[in-house]
Amino acid sequence: MYLALIILPLLGSIASGLFGRKVGVTGSQLITTSLVIITTFLALIAYLEVGLNSINVSIHLFRWIDSESLIVSWGFHFDSLTTSMLLPVLIVSSLVHVYSVGYMAEDPHNQRFFAYLSLFTFMMIILVTANNFLLMFVGWEGVGICSYLLVNFWYTRIAANQSSISALLTNRVGDCFLTIGMFAILWSLGSIDYATVFSLAPYISENIITIIGICLLIGAMAKSSQLGLHVWLPLAMEGPTPVSALIHASHKWTAGVYLLMRASPLIEYSSTVLILCLWIGAITSVFSSLIGLFQQDIKKVIAYSTMSQLGMMVIAVGLSSYNVALFHLVNHAFFVYKALLFLGAGAVIHAVSDNQDFRKYGGLRGFLPLTYSVMLIASLSLVAFPFLTGFYSKDFILESAFGQFYFSSIVVYFIATIGATFTTLYSLKLLYLTFLANPNGPLVNYKNAHEGNLFLSLPLIILAIFSIFFGYVARDIYIGLGSSFFQDNSIFIHPSHEIMIATEFAVPTVFKLLPFFCTIFFSILAVILSEFYPSSIMSFKFTRFGYNLFGFFNQRFLIDMFYNRFVVGSILTFGGHTTKILDKGSIELIGPFGLEKGLLVLGKNIARLETGVITTYALYILSGLIFYILIPFLTLADDSLFLIIIFALLTCLNTSYIKKNSHVVWPKAGA
Repeated sequence: MYLALIILPLLGSIASGLFGRKVGVTGSQLITTSLVIITTFLALIAYLEVGLNSINVSIHLFRWIDSESLIVSWGFHFDSLTTSMLLPVLIVSSLVHVYSVGYMAEDPHNQRFFAYLSLFTFMMIILVTANNFLLMFVGWEGVGICSYLLVNFWYTRIAANQSSISALLTNRVGDCFLTIGMFAILWSLGSIDYATVFSLAPYISENIITIIGICLLIGAMAKSSQLGLHVWLPLAMEGPTPVSALIHASHKWTAGVYLLMRASPLIEYSSTVLILCLWIGAITSVFSSLIGLFQQDIKKVIAYSTMSQLGMMVIAVGLSSYNVALFHLVNHAFFVYKALLFLGAGAVIHAVSDNQDFRKYGGLRGFLPLTYSVMLIASLSLVAFPFLTGFYSKDFILESAFGQFYFSSIVVYFIATIGATFTTLYSLKLLYLTFLANPNGPLVNYKNAHEGNLFLSLPLIILAIFSIFFGYVARDIYIGLGSSFFQDNSIFIHPSHEIMIATEFAVPTVFKLLPFFCTIFFSILAVILSEFYPSSIMSFKFTRFGYNLFGFFNQRFLIDMFYNRFVVGSILTFGGHTTKILDKGSIELIGPFGLEKGLLVLGKNIARLETGVITTYALYILSGLIFYILIPFLTLADDSLFLIIIFALLTCLNTSYIKKNSHVVWPKAGA
């Protein structure tokens, strides 16, 4: 069963990609979707058996690398962390497959699209089930390549080409550091198997663990779009909307957070890595929330909100609350609001003739009642409205930050609360301008606006149900004080870092309620300003300060401009000089060009030995024989003497050749 869980999506991808013309569009959709749905049910059984009953499963297929003490195998391990990740990955993937049947119905390349989707799912399964870092890296790179293929699905569009290359190259930076971290693990511990590395972690130097942890963190930052390596984020929205839901809701972005949770037995022994996670997550959260507030593309707003929530997860990792980070990941990335928001946004875009600027929407509530309802539920869950799914994990992360009672964690609590407030504002802005405001779009959009078919609507309804109930049902499994879900040691929290009791009982009530009060207060303030004082907002926007402020946030803090002007240009210049000096300089001289010239000179020197005089040939033979007899005696006396004699002979030959040809007059250029 567990091997079928891994292999079935790959079989679907092969059937659709290689035999798509044979099976047809309908056959391709049916095969890939049904195989992923079967895999989802197998993952649910694995969750019940492995996660809830704590019965770990390991599969060893074959040896991959066997070199002296380094042995790497194709092996898979299922524990509570693995099965918790498989469930969101596969459920969202199944719903996206079903959703794509309706959304991509008119596209002429359905077989290729569904092959990419299934291959992406297979690579994600490899990533989360691998039992060593190298096999995990195979899935890690496979996810990156598949995301490139999916974002560049409409490859005739220049924007899609640029976006996919940008995403690929930005992720290469993180992959480079992840590779360095793996080499450091291999050098210091002699193995890259999870069990060996994690069991030896307490016995090695904290400095080495810090270096390894920073490399893993940078790799996770690139994949999970944390501040500094997030520039590919808005560009990746160029792909079809199901791709946005698949990649940016449940799969690619969560891979970085999964890596940090999987490496918890390692990074728990480095306070430097934990504090870096804490601050990077906090700054990313408020940074992305501010940018999202000033965007006008409906998909980019949702993408930046995902970046903000991933910042929350990294905060939880920095607090050593890996179980809370996993709970928020499952809530956010999977059943809940991000997949639901992306698919809801896709329904809106599909209904209004593929227009993504929500300033040109308005008044769509009557045309899209189901979409409005599910996006309202998703947005309320996103802003942690009480007793919806997001409330049980997001607010607990904020309380945990305060409950650690360190200076850094308390400051991070206030920063993250500000980020959560901005999250509320852009969620309200998105809902208001899309569904509740006066109609602002062209008339043709409203004439054709309608709800999607069953394939578009069914995933929305299922995800909306999970958005309401999943957090309440699963909260005691993941973050309950008496939960035994992680007793298989799939995650490790050092006893001195445990803050669950302090979070639950020692945090003052006012700080538990502060995010909720800020959410309500600023939401009411935003509605009042928009409804009753719109002229004051417009006059502020047209002031020089307001114009510059809006442009600064809308242009993403000008970070992209900084990269393009200083980083990308410098690297291209350096690469040009490197190519000129190394690739086309010294390497060419030593390699093809130099080898060719050397062989030509050697051939000409040997050709000069042919004189046609028999006595000369006899002299050559006699000299060679004497030299051959003397070789053992020369080498016994001194090795360098042998080399000197050879060099002298070659020099004499070359000198005589030059003298012989000195009378030749070469023609002038152009003659």
